[in-house]
Amino acid sequence: MRAGRLLTVLLLLQNRGRMTAEELAAELEVSVRTVYRDIEALSASGVPVYADRGRSGGYQLVDGYRTRLTGLNEDEAQSLALAGLPVAAAELGLGTVLAAAQLKLYAALPQELRSRAGRVAERFYLDVPGWHRGIESLPTLSAVADAVWAGRRIRIRYERWGQREVERVLEPLGLILKAGNWYLAARCEGTDRTYRISRIHELTDLGEEFERPAEFDLARYWQEWSEQFERRMYPRKATVRLSPRAQALVPFYAGSVGARALREAVAAGAEPDGDGWLTIELPVEPGEPAIGELLRFGPHLEVLAPQDLRTELAAAIREMGQAYE
Repeated sequence: MRAGRLLTVLLLLQNRGRMTAEELAAELEVSVRTVYRDIEALSASGVPVYADRGRSGGYQLVDGYRTRLTGLNEDEAQSLALAGLPVAAAELGLGTVLAAAQLKLYAALPQELRSRAGRVAERFYLDVPGWHRGIESLPTLSAVADAVWAGRRIRIRYERWGQREVERVLEPLGLILKAGNWYLAARCEGTDRTYRISRIHELTDLGEEFERPAEFDLARYWQEWSEQFERRMYPRKATVRLSPRAQALVPFYAGSVGARALREAVAAGAEPDGDGWLTIELPVEPGEPAIGELLRFGPHLEVLAPQDLRTELAAAIREMGQAYE
């Protein structure tokens, strides 16, 4: 463990130049005293590291010195797939591993390319979760990830919709991060299913390895499952008229499903009328959720069909009007 830390100190100094003991301690999550000992060990091993005294001082390497000890270990190599997702890497317990892998990659780059890569990191940041989303408790995520990496069966206690708990034995095939939420693709009794990680309340690693199905493609599975999920969530369509303002609000109020319906309608030749209103087929949820979704548009949307939805919406509008009289 200390050998890995010493290499990290060396790579930090090589990539960033002068650093204080306090800065190194913060990066390594160790005490300043530990940093002092590590610097002494590096110096004793022949690494030309020296200290500048004073308020603006710190440790740095002799100009021109570069280490070639930049090989990635197995965990670091695996973590590179999450290089653009630091939050996801941290949730999987790979935050420090990813940081070490990135340090090694930067160290292997020529100075000019390393400077350019650093400027990108300074100017762009990816924040996956959407606004207004509560932080989910994910106590089982790390254990699920371990089982996925190792290809071992797990037993879980899972909360299904309606707060009914069930027990399942799974062969975990892959993890998906969708809009800040983690999902597990797993095979259960010969069928591939999707489980939301936050609903796994108990997990036991059975220690039994399984043979990963050669035909399973995680990206294709998730795409197909997502399409099926959308069809279940939006089982019917409403014929609606949208004002110019409503057309601009569709991505915000009706999400990606509504935005896609609007694009497809325009691509199929739908044109606004003289007042700029556009008629399209909009997928909607069943029951009361559809009423709430459509009311968000206010007077900028009119439901033309089906008639029962138009009637329900008109009744909801009358009730709202009475409440404000």
